[in-house]
Amino acid sequence: MAQASRRLNTNFCIYLWAESTYLHCKSRNSGCTQFKDIPQIMTEDEILSEFRAAEALLEGHFLLSSGRHSAYYLQCARLLMNPERASRIAVAIAQKLPRDIRSQIEVVVSPAMGGIIIGHEMGRALGVDALFVERPDGVFGLRRGFAIKEGQKVLMVEDVVTTGLSSREAIKAIEDAGGEVIAAASIVDRSAGSVDLGVPFVPLIELNFPTYAPDELPPELAATEAVKPGSRKA
Repeated sequence: MAQASRRLNTNFCIYLWAESTYLHCKSRNSGCTQFKDIPQIMTEDEILSEFRAAEALLEGHFLLSSGRHSAYYLQCARLLMNPERASRIAVAIAQKLPRDIRSQIEVVVSPAMGGIIIGHEMGRALGVDALFVERPDGVFGLRRGFAIKEGQKVLMVEDVVTTGLSSREAIKAIEDAGGEVIAAASIVDRSAGSVDLGVPFVPLIELNFPTYAPDELPPELAATEAVKPGSRKA
């Protein structure tokens, strides 16, 4: 019986948190060892240093997925291209979640494309499945055989939130599929804390880079062509 149990759990992965550490078990056979000592909450300087190390903090003239313009862009795809860094970021977000919320989460759902990697890493960190919604026809929905059980407690995870449009659309798709979104999380909140997603929202970092409507561009931006680095048509 014990041998059968060990075979069934050979590839079992679980993350556990203490106040300032988490444990990583690659398998029940190998036992648990401390994988990394990570502060409960990363400081803003530590988070920005991760962006700089990945050359993910860009300067120029950018057209954001919200339709607004900015002189700065956070390219989370570069931030997350290193698996170890992606794991650190996800664990840091998970550790910011209130314990009463974290203990209820049954599945993570992210909007494609930007939320897929961080959503997957959040699922790993929380020990739950990670799905994503996509919109080939312009409206978010579950595809690829993904399904949410009726009433299942969901954490919606984004990479960057600016106006909250993508997040609210993703939340609606999750609820239409039968899930109950109990919280949302992201790497970056660019709304300066003003966004309302209708559920508790936990960003890893809040950044207040100015953004502008197309008819409000400052001269230095108006004089240059905007680059659209995101995955969504503005």
